[in-house]
Amino acid sequence: MILTDELCDKLCAAAQEKSKELGVEISFAISDASGLPKLYRRFGEALVLSITLVPGKAYTAAVTQCKTKDVAACAAEGGSLMAIQSNDPRITLVAGGYPLFVDGKIAGAIGVGGGTEEQDCTIAEYVVDVFERLTK
Repeated sequence: MILTDELCDKLCAAAQEKSKELGVEISFAISDASGLPKLYRRFGEALVLSITLVPGKAYTAAVTQCKTKDVAACAAEGGSLMAIQSNDPRITLVAGGYPLFVDGKIAGAIGVGGGTEEQDCTIAEYVVDVFERLTK
């Protein structure tokens, strides 16, 4: 198992570190490769909406193996994944979900929420970088 409790704790700490640097309180989630929850944390007074969005972001990124922002673009009218969220209500089409890969295979995913789209993505990209460094 790649996403050990210890690794999940390190990724959570990285998310908190980056969110503090940006001055935003966030919610953070990690799911396994099947989209099942591994870790969830709400820091400080992160937006209440982020409590439900963040686990959905991690789930969506894991099962689609794509960033949620990219899934949203494909789910738009006429897109290759149009109405995907109507087939699976757990699909979340909000930026901030990122897949985690090891050797080209899905290992899990993260979800970040509570800031602006740019802040959420900046934090998520930082966590993905930390994940990649720790799993090499």
